[in-house]
Amino acid sequence: MLTRRHFLTLASRGVGFAIVSHGLMGCASTQSSDSNQTSVPVPVKFEHGVASGDPTQDAVILWTRVSPVDRSFNKKLSVAWEVSTDKDFQQLVTNGETLIGSETDYTVKIDAVGLTAGTTYYYRFTSGNAQSDIGKTKTLPSGSVESVKLAVFSCSNFPAGFFNVYDLATKESNLDAVLHLGDYIYEYGRDGYATENAARLGREVLPAGETITLTDYRTRYAQYRSDESLQKLHQQAPFICVWDDHEICNDTYLGGAQNHSEDEGSFEERKLAALQAYFEWMPIRPIVEDNNEIINRAFSFGDMVDLYMLDTRVVGRDKQLEYSDYTDEATGSFDGDRFKQDVSAVDRTLLGLEQLNWLKSSLKSSEGTWQVLGQQVLMGRMLFPAAIVTQKLSTPEYAELSQLALLGQKVKANDPDLKPAEIEFFKANNARLTDEVIQLLQLPNIPYNLDAWDGYAAEREAILGAAKYFKKNMVVLAGDTHNAWANDIKDYKGDTVAVEFATPGVSSPGLESYLNLSKDDIQPTEAGIVQLIEGLQYMNASDRGFLTVTFTRDKVTPHWHFVDTILSRSYSELTARAQIAESKVGEPGIKLV
Repeated sequence: MLTRRHFLTLASRGVGFAIVSHGLMGCASTQSSDSNQTSVPVPVKFEHGVASGDPTQDAVILWTRVSPVDRSFNKKLSVAWEVSTDKDFQQLVTNGETLIGSETDYTVKIDAVGLTAGTTYYYRFTSGNAQSDIGKTKTLPSGSVESVKLAVFSCSNFPAGFFNVYDLATKESNLDAVLHLGDYIYEYGRDGYATENAARLGREVLPAGETITLTDYRTRYAQYRSDESLQKLHQQAPFICVWDDHEICNDTYLGGAQNHSEDEGSFEERKLAALQAYFEWMPIRPIVEDNNEIINRAFSFGDMVDLYMLDTRVVGRDKQLEYSDYTDEATGSFDGDRFKQDVSAVDRTLLGLEQLNWLKSSLKSSEGTWQVLGQQVLMGRMLFPAAIVTQKLSTPEYAELSQLALLGQKVKANDPDLKPAEIEFFKANNARLTDEVIQLLQLPNIPYNLDAWDGYAAEREAILGAAKYFKKNMVVLAGDTHNAWANDIKDYKGDTVAVEFATPGVSSPGLESYLNLSKDDIQPTEAGIVQLIEGLQYMNASDRGFLTVTFTRDKVTPHWHFVDTILSRSYSELTARAQIAESKVGEPGIKLV
C-alpha cells in the first residue's frame, strides 16, 4: 500500500501515476469509503495476464484484469501496483492503489507518469492475496537515437488456429514497441469465418454467437486474452494499437458495416459497445475524454521515428464501393467510366477531413528521420487484371494465356525472331484463345480491394503529395489482408514517394485459402502477382507470421518472419520463407536482400 511517507518520497523524484478513465470514461474511485467496496479479502485471480502500452518519454499505460473466483461477485475490489527498475522490485519508482468494479469489467488501467526516457521498467499488480505476473515495459527514447525496432502484427483469429506467431515474437530481442494494426479480435460466431478447425483445436469462440452487445465483446476479449502466447508477448513489451473493422464487425464504415443487419439492432449501439470493450481491454490511453471513437495519435522515438497511428474505419470512412454496382446484370458489361469517376472523387474520404488535416500538419512539422504511418489497409496501388479480380481466370491461367496471346501476335506479324518450337507451341494451343478469353485479356487493370486505399484514391494522393512536398521519408505499415507485401508507393505522376511494408496475419487465412492454391501453386502465384503489379516488390500468399522493422540513420529494414503451422502448438520458424528488404533515406524504393 502507498504510505504517506513513500508518496512524498516518490513525489520528490517527480514520479507518479494517474488512474486512467476508460470504458464509459468513468474514473475508477480511490475512496475507501465506497459503500459498495468489500471489507474483507476476496479470492481473485489474474487470469488475463498483464500488459503495457502507449509509451511516451515519461509515461506508460499499465493494464491487468482481476477475476473474482466467485463469478457472481459485483462489488468494488482494491488493486495495488508497483513499478521498479529491477525485476526484484528493490528499486521502486512508483506504486499505488485503486478500486475497480464491474463498470470497467474489473479491468485496471494506470498511467504511470514521471518516468525516465528510454528506460526499461518492471511492474506488477496485487489484489488480496493474489499477485499478477511481472510485466516488462519501456519508455520511448528522447534526443539522439541510433536505431528503433518495432514488431508489427494484425489479424489474430482465435478459432482459426493457435497464436504461434505471438510466441515466436517473444524470442525477438531489443524491441522498442509492438504495433498491432487491428483485427485483434473477430466478431463471428461458431458457425462463422475461419472456424472449420476450431472444435478440433479446442478454440471455439465465446460467446457462441456473434458479438453484438457489450457483454458479448467483453466475453470475446476475455477469451482472446486468456491465450498464453498473447499474454507472454504483452508481458514483454509495450503495445501501440489501433482497431480495424473486426473489433466491431466486418467492413465497418462511417454509419454501418457489411456484417451488420437491421435485425441485429442499432449499429451505433453495437459500435459504441465494441469500442467501450476495446478501451477497457486494451492498454491504450484515452485520446479524447468522453469519446471512445477517437484513436489517431502520435509517438516520437527520439529524433529517429515519428509514428502516426491512424483510424481508417470509424471517424471518416465513406462506404466501400462495390463492383456489382457498376456491372450490368443482363449483359455483364462493366461501366468503367462511372467507376473511375466515383473511385477518384475528390470528396471521397477514408480518414475524414479532421484526421487528414492532422496527419498533413504532423508530417509538415515532423523533425524525425522517418515518418511512419501505422494503419490498417494497403496504400500501395494493387491493380490486378480485371479477369483475375472477378475470378474469371486464375493468376497462373492469366499468365499462361497472356503469353500465348503475345506469342499469337508475333506469329501473325511473322516476327523473324520466332523459333520453330514457339510456332509449333502456338499452333498446338491456339484453341485456348477463345473469343471469351480474348475479351478477358483485354479488360483493364482494376483495384483488387476497394476496402483499401485503392478505393479512396484522391485522399491517398493528398497524403502522398504532402510527404513529397515536405520531402519526408515516409514508411507505411499495413495489415488487414493476412498476407505479407512490400510496395513502392507511387503518386499519380509515377514517382515513388513512400514505401509500404504489410504484415501477414497472426492466424487468419490468406490468399492460399481464397484462391484455393495447392502447395505447388503458391510460389508461382506469388511470382506472377509480383510481376503483374507495378510497384509491388514482394509478397507471401500463404504463411502466417509477423514483421519487424528496424530504422537507422541511413535505411529502414523490414524482416518478415513466418511459422510452419498454426494447427498445432508444436511449431517451427519457417526460415526458408523469411524475407528481408531495405529502403534508404532520401531514396524511396525497396530492395530485397
